[in-house]
Amino acid sequence: MKHVPLIPSTACGPLGVKHLPRLWLKVSLRTQDKLQDDYHSIGPGFDRMTLDTLGVPAEEFEHYIAEDRPTYIELEAWIIKNYGDGLDPMKIATLNRIIETYQHDPETRAQILDEAGIQDDKSMLTAAVLNNIDDWTVFHKSVLE
Repeated sequence: MKHVPLIPSTACGPLGVKHLPRLWLKVSLRTQDKLQDDYHSIGPGFDRMTLDTLGVPAEEFEHYIAEDRPTYIELEAWIIKNYGDGLDPMKIATLNRIIETYQHDPETRAQILDEAGIQDDKSMLTAAVLNNIDDWTVFHKSVLE
């Protein structure tokens, strides 16, 4: 069975890095061929922003997860051990603000809302909230219908 990553981008672990738990889940699922097919394990948006902020090369991140299958806490310990010198609290705070406030383009917004059966009232739904709605819609269609 393939899974929808239901950890939201706004979730964070002890390091305080939003989106990192979701990224860990997506890559963990992809390395075991368990990630829903229409999801990227490391995409160009929040995924790359998170890795760039932490100074972690995507290939090394994927390799570590594929080889060691770490728990989330083990992943954070690996980041601290190998990239801890580059962990900048100001950069992390900036990343977290971006994740909390980023807006999807109008076409992406309309597509997510349409697929969820929501009429767009132009309320201020951030990309993180819209991504949650999209995950729930895909989960429902793939698992509950």
